This record gives sequence, C-alpha cells and structure tokens, in this order.
Amino acid sequence: MSSSKFVEKLHRKTIKNFMDIFVLAELKRRSLSGYDFIGFIHRRFDIMMSSGTIYSLLYSLERDGLIKGASSERKRVYVLTEKGEQSIGVVMEANKEIQELLRNISLLNTNQQSSTPK
Repeated sequence: MSSSKFVEKLHRKTIKNFMDIFVLAELKRRSLSGYDFIGFIHRRFDIMMSSGTIYSLLYSLERDGLIKGASSERKRVYVLTEKGEQSIGVVMEANKEIQELLRNISLLNTNQQSSTPK
C-alpha cells in the first residue's frame, strides 16, 4: 500500500472514529438533518460518508439521549438534548488534553523516525 493510500485510509478512519463528536459539536451550533450532516462532513473533511453510516450514528446518538430528532418538512431534523449539551461540554473541556495526546502521537512518530539507523 502506498503511503498516500495509507494516509488517506487513516484520515478516513480517524474522521469516522470521531464522527459522534463532530455531530454533537455541529448540533451545538445549529439543528441539521442527516442529509445536512453528509454535506457537512464532505465540505469539512473532503470525505463522502454513506447515508447508512450517518443515519446509523444519528439513531445511536438519539437512542443514547444525546440528540433528538423531529420530522420537519419531509425530513428529520436533529437538535442537541440537555444530555448532549453536557457531553459536548465535557469534550470541549478536554480539548487541551486531546490535542496533547495527538501531539504526543505525532512526536512518537518523529522520534521513531529519527532513531532509525540510516
């Protein structure tokens, strides 16, 4: 596998792993439909997610009480619940620690490359 394919696959996997956080963070700003989320992910990360992936996540978040969907003009529009607001607040507070973790992962990669014999 070429390095660019590997990086592309890793990028896609990372976005999918953090998708619930992206959904909650965007819902903190405005209400959106599933179709709106597909467009948001595509515009923001240049990745096309299937409707099955997005709707499965939305239903899961709704079952967990983090978001609430309501029918509006032939589509289901989602908003954050109080529990969702609290959850995204915790994530935002942990933002510094998450950035530090990602920086350490990046440094680990740099340190491993520099210690490799040439």
